[in-house]
Amino acid sequence: VYLNKVAVTAFDTEVLGSLQGVGMLRGTVTVRNNVTGNEYRFQQIGKGMAHKRTAPSSDSIPMNIDYSKVLVILEDWDADEYTDLFKQKEVNFDEVRELASVILNALGRRLDQTIIDAVNDARASLVAIGNIVTAGGTGLDIPKLTELVQLMDDLEVPEEGRYFVGSTMAKRQLLNSTEVTSSDYASVKALVNGQVNTFLGFTFKWIGKREEGGLTRNGDIVDCFAYHESRIGTAIGIEPSTSVDWVPHKKSHLSAGQMKIGSIVRDLEGVFICEVDETWMPTA
Repeated sequence: VYLNKVAVTAFDTEVLGSLQGVGMLRGTVTVRNNVTGNEYRFQQIGKGMAHKRTAPSSDSIPMNIDYSKVLVILEDWDADEYTDLFKQKEVNFDEVRELASVILNALGRRLDQTIIDAVNDARASLVAIGNIVTAGGTGLDIPKLTELVQLMDDLEVPEEGRYFVGSTMAKRQLLNSTEVTSSDYASVKALVNGQVNTFLGFTFKWIGKREEGGLTRNGDIVDCFAYHESRIGTAIGIEPSTSVDWVPHKKSHLSAGQMKIGSIVRDLEGVFICEVDETWMPTA
C-alpha cells in the first residue's frame, strides 16, 4: 500500500524542476527569501540631497535620509489532493507530471494574488496621492500608457524594471490600437506571436479570470496597475514545495503543496492604478 520510492522521486523531480517559474508575477517584484516567523519588515530608504560645501574642512551636513519600515504578514497556503495515481507496482509518469503541474499552478496563482491584493489594499492611499489613471469611458489605450509613463518620469522612477499588469480584455484593446501594431510607431516590435510583451518601457503581464479573485473589478471597470519592481515586496518563509504521504484512514496518498508568503506595497511612489473600461473597444 505504501508509495513506491520511484514515484516519490519522480514527483519531487517534476516539481523541483518547475519551482522557479511558480507565479507569473514573482519575478516582477522584490523578493525576500528564507524569512523566519510570520512577519517581515521591508526597509525603505528615502531620498537624499547633496549640500554645497561652503569652506575647506567645513563640518559635514547630514542629508537626514528618512528610514522607514513596512510590515508584511506571511500566511500559510496549501494545495492538497488525495490521489490514487500512485501505485506500488505501477506508476504513470504522465499523470505524475499533470498532478505536479496542477499543484504548482495553484500555488503560483495564489502567489500572484497576494501581489494583486497588496496593490488593492493600498488603493485608497494611491488614489489620495493621485497615483491613478481613471477609466474615463475608455479601455487600455495609448494615452493612458503615456500618462503612466509621464507620472513615473515625474517621480523619476527608474526606467528599468517597469511592469504593467492588465486583464486579457485590456490586452485585446491594446492589440486593436493601430499605434501598437504599427512598426512605424513602435521603436521595437511590440507584437510578438500575438502578444504585446513590451511597449513604452513597460513589460506586460496579463491576468485572466481566476477563482482566486484576479484583478479588482467594479462592474465593467477593472483595476490594472503599473509599478516598478522595487516598489512591491514579497516575503517568502516557505518556498512553494510538495510532499507525498500515505494517509491510512483515507487509504490514499495525499499529494500536498505548501508555501508561506506575504506581499505588500513597499513604497506608494512608483505604483499606479490604471482603470480600464472593458466595454470599450478602439475604432478602426
